[in-house]
Amino acid sequence: MEASLKQGTSLLHNKVYMHVYSAFATASFGDWFDSLAIQVLVGYRWQASPLMLALIPVAIALPSILFGSVAGVAADRLNKLKLMRVCDLLTAFLTVLLLFAPDMAWLLPLLALRSAISTVNMPAQQSLTRSIVREDQLLQASSLNGLVNQGSKIAGPLLGGLALMLLTPQWCILLNALLRGCSYLLLLSVRNIPTEENYVPEAPAEERVPLRTMWKEGWSFMLGSRILLNMMLFGLAGALAIQVIDFQFTSLFREYSPGGESVLGWMVAASGIGAVLTIVVLGKLSQAISYTWRLGMGYVLIGASVAGLGLLQPGDSVVWVFVLGFVLGMGNGSFMVAFNYLLQKETPPHMTGRVFGIQNTLLSAVLIIAPLMGGLLVEFAGPARIFIIFGIIQVILGLIGLLFGRVLWRETKQVEASTVEQAS
Repeated sequence: MEASLKQGTSLLHNKVYMHVYSAFATASFGDWFDSLAIQVLVGYRWQASPLMLALIPVAIALPSILFGSVAGVAADRLNKLKLMRVCDLLTAFLTVLLLFAPDMAWLLPLLALRSAISTVNMPAQQSLTRSIVREDQLLQASSLNGLVNQGSKIAGPLLGGLALMLLTPQWCILLNALLRGCSYLLLLSVRNIPTEENYVPEAPAEERVPLRTMWKEGWSFMLGSRILLNMMLFGLAGALAIQVIDFQFTSLFREYSPGGESVLGWMVAASGIGAVLTIVVLGKLSQAISYTWRLGMGYVLIGASVAGLGLLQPGDSVVWVFVLGFVLGMGNGSFMVAFNYLLQKETPPHMTGRVFGIQNTLLSAVLIIAPLMGGLLVEFAGPARIFIIFGIIQVILGLIGLLFGRVLWRETKQVEASTVEQAS
């Protein structure tokens, strides 16, 4: 029992992980401040059309399609910590440049360039976590990362909404640049970390595997793993449905509350609260709730909340925005922690960067197709109707996951049994 307790708490005493975790938390907080400010700037201040709003995620996703897999290979081969430091510095610099963008013609290329830098950061962070965290602590690390990502949705939009009532969106963008600088300083404080050869012990120092070979190995491994392939396809199907409307919340809220620039912030903050509470509760019930239930019910809750937002009418209480945002967060928290944990669990350490790089590439391909489709559909049919339709589609995907999850990822029982055994 004493050894078990030591295993459960030692992750928080891992100084390397906690420094990396703190840097990730700082950067995530800034990203949400930034994302909200850009949407308000473009949607409310510049009065961009739904199609122009759809070009924002396209500009962000295009670099990931072009460089995502290569970035994953780089994360497996190069020093993860140095990569993350460089990414933070360059991201801070490009974020400052966003302050001087006068219109969409300048904003979109800067967002694309900043996104190109970020394609390296995500697989590097995931691969570094896989390297410095023990096998029995992966679920705990995934939950902590999920808490940061979702918790930033609370503080970022709440403070961002307050700042937007008093200041301009440019101040929120500047804050993101400052927080990226803080993230860099936190990573700079990390000293005692394994050397590069310790990251990939399977590859002798004298054998330098070509990047092209490593890229092919990553795809071959993923395509050869039934559980990884099914999980990736299930995740991408849901992402396709949700990304159709993801950057159209501004279009929806302009009709619901034309003068309420802070409504988007309240909805995202409520989503963050729901996600954090769900992650905490499910973390304590890990032995009782299957991953099939978490994944399927996550989609059901997301779809129901999206459809509910589409039913809102001008004059309806803002409380409904908060309630539906909370339900949206519950679904997102349930799905994302289980999804990322299973990807990490089923991927050996030396493949983690490549698998997450491939995931980033595929998700970015969805982010090219779905937002453009959403922009065109909203232009044609209006945001409310499109939210209702794609909310229902998301619910159907969730029900498919609930009914056939045990067939799609049969190894889930083994994963859960292993987790229970280690916890006891």
